[in-house]
Amino acid sequence: MTKNTFPALDGKYCNSLNTYSRFLTREVTIGHIPMGAHNPIRIQSMTTTDTMDTLGTVEQSIRMVDAGCEYVRITAPSVKEAKNLANIKKELKARGYDVPLIADIHFTPNAAEEAARIVEKVRINPGNYADKKRFENFEYTNSEYQAELERIYRKFIPLVKVCKEYGTAMRIGTNHGSLSDRIMSHYGDTPRGMVESAMEFMRMCEDLNYYNLVISMKSSNPQVMVQAYRLLVETMVKENMNYPLHLGVTEAGDGEDGRIKSAVGIGALLEDGLGDTIRVSLTEDPEFEAPVAIALADRYKWRELSVNSYQLPGESDVQTDESSLATDNRQQATHNPYEYQKRHSTELNTFIGGHQVPRVVIDISAKNLKDPAILGEVGYLYSSLLDKYNMGEQSTDFVYLADELPSFNFPGNLKQLYNYQTWKTLQNKANCHPFYSLKEYVESKEHDLSLNLVAISGSDIGSELFNDIPLDKTLVFVLETNSVCGLQDQRAAFFKLMEMGLEVPVIIRRKYSLKDQTMTILPKESDFQLYAATDLGGLLLDGLGDGIWADAADIPNKVILSTSFGILQATRSRISKTEYISCPSCGRTLFDLQITTQMIRSRTDHLKGLKIGIMGCIVNGPGEMADADYGYVGTGPGKITLYRGKEVVKKNVNTENALDELIGIIREDGNWIEQE
Repeated sequence: MTKNTFPALDGKYCNSLNTYSRFLTREVTIGHIPMGAHNPIRIQSMTTTDTMDTLGTVEQSIRMVDAGCEYVRITAPSVKEAKNLANIKKELKARGYDVPLIADIHFTPNAAEEAARIVEKVRINPGNYADKKRFENFEYTNSEYQAELERIYRKFIPLVKVCKEYGTAMRIGTNHGSLSDRIMSHYGDTPRGMVESAMEFMRMCEDLNYYNLVISMKSSNPQVMVQAYRLLVETMVKENMNYPLHLGVTEAGDGEDGRIKSAVGIGALLEDGLGDTIRVSLTEDPEFEAPVAIALADRYKWRELSVNSYQLPGESDVQTDESSLATDNRQQATHNPYEYQKRHSTELNTFIGGHQVPRVVIDISAKNLKDPAILGEVGYLYSSLLDKYNMGEQSTDFVYLADELPSFNFPGNLKQLYNYQTWKTLQNKANCHPFYSLKEYVESKEHDLSLNLVAISGSDIGSELFNDIPLDKTLVFVLETNSVCGLQDQRAAFFKLMEMGLEVPVIIRRKYSLKDQTMTILPKESDFQLYAATDLGGLLLDGLGDGIWADAADIPNKVILSTSFGILQATRSRISKTEYISCPSCGRTLFDLQITTQMIRSRTDHLKGLKIGIMGCIVNGPGEMADADYGYVGTGPGKITLYRGKEVVKKNVNTENALDELIGIIREDGNWIEQE
C-alpha cells in the first residue's frame, strides 16, 4: 500500500446545489436489511448496557427496535464481549427479533475478528484500530509514514478476510477527535485528515477486493462534520468509489440542545442528498434516539415525491460521471464548501451585518400587546415592582408586530418591526423600523433613517423591480422562500447576491405550519426544532445569513426563542450558553452519564462560551471531545480524570469530589463566574 495524496478538489460533492437529488451509493448487505442505493434511509442506535449482561442488552435492543431502529450496535471492547454477542443474538431471535447487529470496535483487532463471525456488521475506528493515538507530535518522514501504513495493512488483512468469508459488512468510522498521530502529522486536526484516515482503510479494502463498506465522518462540531462528509464524497467519486454514508454528530448531548445540534449537521447533509443511515447520538436512553432520526429521515421521503425535477441517477454500481455532480459554475465560484467563510456584508449601525453576531427575529403580532409580561416569552422579563425589564443571554433582537400597536413601552434595546403602512402612521418611531415588500420599498419615498427591512425571494433577485431598489447603508433583506427545496432556493439567492457584489445584510426567514402533520411520531414542537435547525442551520454552517427568523404560528414563542439561539449555538455563529459535549453512553461507560451530565450542567450552565466534555470512558475521552475546553472522563470504577483541553490535569479523582475539582480548575484559569 502506498500513501495517496488528495486529488484536486473543485467543490462538486453532491448532485445539485439547486434541488433535492439523492446521491446514489453502492448497496451494502447488512443481514436482511440492505443499505444504500435506492433503499430508504436506515435508522440505528447503540445499546448502553454492559455487553456481558445478555438479558439487559437484549431487552434494551428490543426497546430500540420497537422504537424504530433497523440496526442495533453493541460495544465489544474485548474478545470476551465479542463472543457474548452470539448469546445476545440467539436470545433476540428466540424472542422473535431478527435485527442485524453491529459490533463496535476500537482498539482490539482480535475482538473485531471474533465479532465479524457472529454479527452482520463491525465498526472500526481507523484512528485507533492498529494505529497510534497518544496525543504526541510526531514528525513522520515519507518512508516512516509508508512503513506505518504497511504495518496497519498487515494487521487489518485478517479482519477483511473474516468479513469476506462470513459476508459481514464493515463501517469505517472516522471521528474528528481520534485521528492517529500519523494522520495528524501529515494533515492536522482537519476535515481533510478525517477523510484521509478513512480513505487509507477503504483503499486497503479495495486492494483486497472487499467492498461491503459503510463510511462515517463524525465530529461534535457540526461544521467540521459537514465539511468532512462533503470532502469524503468528492474524494470517493474521484477515486471511483460511492460507499454508503452513515451520518451522525457525535457527542451531541441531551435534550433540546442535542436534538438541534444533531439536526444541524445531519439535516444539512440530507438536504444535499447525502446519507444512507442515521444515528442520532443523545445522552439519553437509546430508544429516544430513533424517533428523532426517523423524523429527520421521513422528511426526505416526502421531498423525493414533491420535487418534480427529481430523477434517480443511473443504475451503475459506481457513479463515475463527474457531470452528474457538477453544479452551476457561478455558484462554485462564490462558495467553498470545505472551509467556513462568512459572507461579507455591510455592518449597519454596529447592530447587524459585518462582524456582528446573527440577529434573532420573533413574531409577537398575535399576542396580547396590552401586557408587558408577554415579552418574557422572548427573553425580556418585566418587573412590575421596579417597572423595568431584565434581559438575558437569550433575548430576541427584533420583535415583529405587523400592524398591531402595543399599549405599553418596550425596553430600549428591543427593536420593533412594523409593516410599512402601519409604521409610517406611528407618531413616535424611536426604535421602530419598517418592514416592506420589495414593491413598497422601491415605490415609497419614506424610509427609516437607520434600518429598513425588505422582504425578497430568490426569484426577485435580478428582476427589473429589484434592479430599481435604492441601495444604501440602511437596507436589510429578509430572504423568504415558498420552495419545496427551501434551503437550496435560499442558498442560490445568496450566491446571486454574491455574484452581483451586493453586501446587504440578510435575515433568513422560514415559515412552518405543522397543524396538518397528523402522522408525526414527535410532538409538533420537536418537529419544528428539527426542521428549523436543518433549514436555518444548514445555511449558517456555510457562513450565509446575518440573522434568522423562524415563523411558526402554532409554536410557543419560548420554544421559537430557545430554538433560534440553539441553532446559532450549534453552528458556532453566536454563543449564548455553556456547551456540553457528552457522549451517548455504551457498555464501556463507567458512570451514569445522564445523571452526571445533569449534575455538571446544574452547576456550570451559567458559564457562557465554555465547552465541557463529559465522557464515560477513555475511548470517548480526550480525543472524542475534540475542541472542549475542559473534560470529565471516566477512567475506572468510581474514578474520574479531569482535562484542560486534551491535557490531563488530575488523574483518578474520586467521583464524589470530581465536580468540585473540575470547578476548581475552571476557577484557577480565571474562567469561573458566580451565578447571579
